Amino acid sequence: MALIAHNHLQFILEVSIIIYIGIMFLLNFVPLSLSLVLFIALIAGLGFCLLFGMDAMFLFLPFTHYELTHPYGPFAILAVVTALSALPMMKEVGIKITHLRLFIFLIIGFITIAGGLMHRSFLVLWFLGLLVGFFVISKSFRQKSVFTVKNIFAVGLVAALGFGFLEFLSRALDMPVLSPLLRILRIEQYSLPSLTMVLKNASFLGHLQGSCYWGTECLGGSDGYISLPMSLVMMFSLPFPLFYGILVSKKDVIDYMLPGIFGVSFDFGYGFLIVLLIWCIAILFIGFKTLSIYREKRERDNRKYMGREALLIGSISAYIAQAVVGLFIMNRTINGTALLTFIILSALVVGHIVIMKK
Repeated sequence: MALIAHNHLQFILEVSIIIYIGIMFLLNFVPLSLSLVLFIALIAGLGFCLLFGMDAMFLFLPFTHYELTHPYGPFAILAVVTALSALPMMKEVGIKITHLRLFIFLIIGFITIAGGLMHRSFLVLWFLGLLVGFFVISKSFRQKSVFTVKNIFAVGLVAALGFGFLEFLSRALDMPVLSPLLRILRIEQYSLPSLTMVLKNASFLGHLQGSCYWGTECLGGSDGYISLPMSLVMMFSLPFPLFYGILVSKKDVIDYMLPGIFGVSFDFGYGFLIVLLIWCIAILFIGFKTLSIYREKRERDNRKYMGREALLIGSISAYIAQAVVGLFIMNRTINGTALLTFIILSALVVGHIVIMKK
């Protein structure tokens, strides 16, 4: 009975521990050769093209769309950056990569268009993840830095043209759901009351009793504003408060409109926020330290860890992008199913510190 979670925070921590242990074993028992890692990354990239493409198509058809970019966008970054990081390794051993590089960039272009149609916030996550990925790749393989004035200007121009095209498309088709300006105005509309709610009621260990949606039944912390997927909670029949059916009207002000640091502060308290930020920094330290070890081995002609290195570069890039966007821009990027994604990505970074010998 002691292992049964009594609130959302305990459940999140227990699931995190299980995922961390599972991924550590997976990284050690599966032979992660470079060819296998590249193959899985390409298949995953094509899979995300299909998922995001169908979801975007449903915007123009009388079907329900599922907004898959929020929970699975970081995994798409993981797939394409992992594939991109494998290219320099293949080039070092004399394999031609011209057609493969073109194929990967076609995947990137398709995901950019489909994901951008679904959510403008996805473009922020996507471009940030790609920029981090290119930067880490350039440093790992001692290439010329991607952060040149020309490249920065080109990325800014593409982003501006993309947002402008979406605004034009939304007005031409009379589909406000596509409008970036509408999203910005919506954030502005909800930001002040959201901040007021958090700053007035958040405490070191949660929030003031009765300040959340449940009123007198408010737990004073771990009330479900930050939670794992509802289906996962319901699968184990856990008696936690859930916002099922009232997400837009009641949870919206924290789930969508605030940066994650405020959502975490309100639901779990400032104390847990401090611990979370320290852990995020520790994950990055572990990831980049392990990456330097892999690079050193590769430069000594040890090709045993090349697959793990490519996977780690993709994991770090996706983790940084999701952490920055989720914690400092939009809480939805690390909430619900996206929180499960965030935990898996962090485990894919930390899991490299354990290497079992045969």
